[in-house]
Amino acid sequence: MTKATRPYDLVRDLKRLRTRSHHIARALESHGYPAPRLMTPGFDTLVRIILGQQVSTASAKSMWLRLTAACNDDVSPECIVKQGHDGLRSLGFSNQKARYVLGLAEAALAGELDFGALQRAPDDRVRATLTAHKGIGQWTADIYLMFGLGRGDVWPAADIGLQAGIQILHGLVKRPSAEETSLIADAWRPYRSSAAVLLWHYYGANRGAKKVIAAKKPRAR
Repeated sequence: MTKATRPYDLVRDLKRLRTRSHHIARALESHGYPAPRLMTPGFDTLVRIILGQQVSTASAKSMWLRLTAACNDDVSPECIVKQGHDGLRSLGFSNQKARYVLGLAEAALAGELDFGALQRAPDDRVRATLTAHKGIGQWTADIYLMFGLGRGDVWPAADIGLQAGIQILHGLVKRPSAEETSLIADAWRPYRSSAAVLLWHYYGANRGAKKVIAAKKPRAR
């Protein structure tokens, strides 16, 4: 198996990273090892990730629970098509997300989206396949690679939580850009997925620290 498709092992990978990075070591010492967040690969996991786009965790969870209830715990392409646009809207989907999820269901039923083939494909091919469908951007494809397929070296650089986590952990005045976080994360290859999970965990526990860092920014003279 190539580096592009190797699975991640959170504890093993973070133990290796802590010997390379004192920042990673400090985050582990203060907050311990996070949960791996792995999910079962397939259509339902991709739908759940799409529901989490640009909404709060609570809102995404609420929509997901209503959807699973409507589908009798089997969120399949057939169930999505049966719900239809109006049915999905009644479950809390926005117009846009209802269209996206219906489009994915239709693609899966037509054989245009083969989740079994994605499990065997290298990372770049998974990204290209997924982002060819409306509603799936780079972030969604990367999250599916990480949590749906368990790929070990994925870095969703545009994720604000990762950027803020690095800002707090590194004591930066300004939140780093996607390009800047990518440069920092280069030193964590081929374990960037595990580094990302740790940073989300660290950021979630230290959100208040961001205000403290911002307060230290010198005033303009």
